[in-house]
Amino acid sequence: MRISVVIPVLNEAVHLAAAIDSVRTAIVDPEIIAVDGGSIDGSLEWLEAQPDIHLVQAMRGKGPQQNAGGELASGDVILFLHADCRLPRDAEAQLQRVMQDPRVAGGCFFAHWSRNTPALRLIAFGMNLRTLIRKTSYGDQALFIRHSTFHDVGGFPDWPLFEDSELVRRIKTAGRFAIIRSPVTMSARRFEERGVLHSIFLVYLLQIGFMLGVPPARLKKWFVDIRPHMDKPARS
Repeated sequence: MRISVVIPVLNEAVHLAAAIDSVRTAIVDPEIIAVDGGSIDGSLEWLEAQPDIHLVQAMRGKGPQQNAGGELASGDVILFLHADCRLPRDAEAQLQRVMQDPRVAGGCFFAHWSRNTPALRLIAFGMNLRTLIRKTSYGDQALFIRHSTFHDVGGFPDWPLFEDSELVRRIKTAGRFAIIRSPVTMSARRFEERGVLHSIFLVYLLQIGFMLGVPPARLKKWFVDIRPHMDKPARS
């Protein structure tokens, strides 16, 4: 089983090396596709220097960028890894295990934060419990999907926010949603920058807005991006 890893990138120079190294460590001969949305912080130049990475550019936004990578992927399974996350070392073995079941259309990994504090451990516990009970996931939990299923369900919606929730819903219409308990390590930078309570409140506020039918493009305006240089226009 060949695994394609799609990484959407936008000004992630600080985190990219760790994310890519985790892929190289966890997966034998992965197809790595980095999709840049207009980085101006050196991410693009770093990626261009990596001989094992297929670099493409796409319209800015997690949905469009991940779709662009998914369209190019040739693996049996497509895994979507955010650029500030790291795969567990046993990712390939776990994927091989769960995908042996032909009823599984896709799934996700458990969550773990890059900082080990009581508050963040509690948040990760809540996320993982939610994942188990509701069979759902956030995008930074490394969503994966069969190549054929990705095309059958139409990939991600071209949304700037909550595109991950919609893909999970589409996966579950196509088959079983598998949960791998080996955790993906996710960046805690939002909590470090904005504080735990502020970040949690914002997430719940956005989720409520989404459930009430507020368009994701409008919700995105409430979501303050903390990546560097995001106040500058994208490079043409």
